[in-house]
Amino acid sequence: MSILIKILGTGCSNCKNLEKATFNAVNELKIIATIEKEEDIQKIMGYGIMRTPALVINEKVVLYGRVPGLSELKEIIQENI
Repeated sequence: MSILIKILGTGCSNCKNLEKATFNAVNELKIIATIEKEEDIQKIMGYGIMRTPALVINEKVVLYGRVPGLSELKEIIQENI
């Protein structure tokens, strides 16, 4: 099963922090996943979120509007793959 993780955000510092944390979490969990950054505001709005950053796993929005700590992020990823 392939895992697709998207970080939605326009490039703000929180978006960059979530992207970095997501790479770290996936690495620590030893998960093979494709991680994409989506910065197109129209595509971001298509997910129905109004606050970035957001985390999307296999096309399901699992987090938005904040950057969680690494342990919480790992839990979120594990629960949604």
